[in-house]
Amino acid sequence: MSDKEYLKNKPDFQEFVDIDSEGGRCLILHNDEVHSFDYVIETLVKVFKMDSIQAEQCTYLVHYKGKCDVKKGSYDILKPYKEALIEKGLEATID
Repeated sequence: MSDKEYLKNKPDFQEFVDIDSEGGRCLILHNDEVHSFDYVIETLVKVFKMDSIQAEQCTYLVHYKGKCDVKKGSYDILKPYKEALIEKGLEATID
């Protein structure tokens, strides 16, 4: 493909924006082998205002995969959510 063809058909710039340049981080919930499924689901519903089906899916991912990305955003946005999860006794990190 020539330079002219590429420029004519190039994708939008937004498709190539690095997620970190937008402050994109992930809040990750980790499996702790301590809390019940019901407790984790209830906590996700309260903290993130998720519906119960979505919270249940996250809980299963945490159980079987060991972790789950529960929210994306800047560090400043994610920090209060992380603190809320930790206050409830769950393990969470921001990556």
